[in-house]
Amino acid sequence: MNNKKGKIVNRIINGLLVLGCLTVLFPLYMTVIIAFKQPSEMTNDVAGALAFPSSWNFDNFREAMEVTDFWNSLGNSVLITGGTVVLCILIHSFAGYVIGRKMAEKKAFKAAYFYVVSGMFVPFAVLMMPLVKQTAQMGIANRFGVIVLYLVFFMPMNIMLYTGYLKNIPTALEEAANIDGATAWQTFWKIIFPNMKPMHATVAILTAMSTWNDVTTPLVILSGTGQNTLPMAQLNFQSQFGTNYNLAFASYLLALLPILIFYIICQKQILNGVANGAVK
Repeated sequence: MNNKKGKIVNRIINGLLVLGCLTVLFPLYMTVIIAFKQPSEMTNDVAGALAFPSSWNFDNFREAMEVTDFWNSLGNSVLITGGTVVLCILIHSFAGYVIGRKMAEKKAFKAAYFYVVSGMFVPFAVLMMPLVKQTAQMGIANRFGVIVLYLVFFMPMNIMLYTGYLKNIPTALEEAANIDGATAWQTFWKIIFPNMKPMHATVAILTAMSTWNDVTTPLVILSGTGQNTLPMAQLNFQSQFGTNYNLAFASYLLALLPILIFYIICQKQILNGVANGAVK
C-alpha cells in the first residue's frame, strides 16, 4: 500500500516537473523561432506559428541592433549593471557583517536589521515620483543616480542574505585574527570577505538579473537623456513596429545572451550560497 502511494506521489512530482519545464522552454522556443522568421511567415494559424522558419533569417538581428542603437544601449546596461553589482557586494557585505555580528549583542543593531529588511515591502510605485524629483534636484538624473538607487533598492534583500550566510562562518576565525593583532577592517577583508564567496556569487547574479531586466527605474530617471539601457531601447518596438514581433524577439535574444553567460559562469557558486545560507 505504501509502495502504491509512493509511486503515485512520484508520478505527480514527475508530472509537475515536466509541466514546469514546458512552462519555461515553450516561451523560449517561441522566442527563438519568431526571431529567425520573416514577417511574412507570421500567421494566426497555431501550426504555422509553432513551425520552424523556412530559412533562418539573421537580418532581423542586424535591423534590431540598428533600431535599438545596440552597442550604445549595451554599454549603458553593462555600466549600470556592473557598477551596481560591484558596489552591492562591497557595501552590502560589509554592512551585513557588522549588523550580523552585532545584532545578537545589541538591540540597536537588531532594530537596524529589521528596519533595513522592511524596505522590501515598500513598492516602487510609492517612491517613483519623489525619487524623480529628488534625483533631478541633486543633479544625479543620470547613470550614476540609477546605480545609487539600485544600491538602496537591493540593500534589504542583500543584507538579509549576507547576515544569514554569516552564521555559517565560525567566530573562531575572527577571534584568532584578533589575537594575531588584526583590526576589524583587516579581519573582514582578509578573512570574512573571501569566505563569503558563494554568497557574493548569489548576490551578484540576483542583483545583475534584476538590474539588467529592469525598465522602470531607468525609464523614469534617464528618460530624455539619450542614455538608454537595452530594456528602454526595446520599448521602441511597441510604437514603431506594432505587430512586427520578429525584430522585437531578436532584440530580446541579444539582450538575453550576456546575462545568460554570466549566470552559467556563476551557477555553481550560486547553488552553494543558497544551500549554505539556508542552513540556519
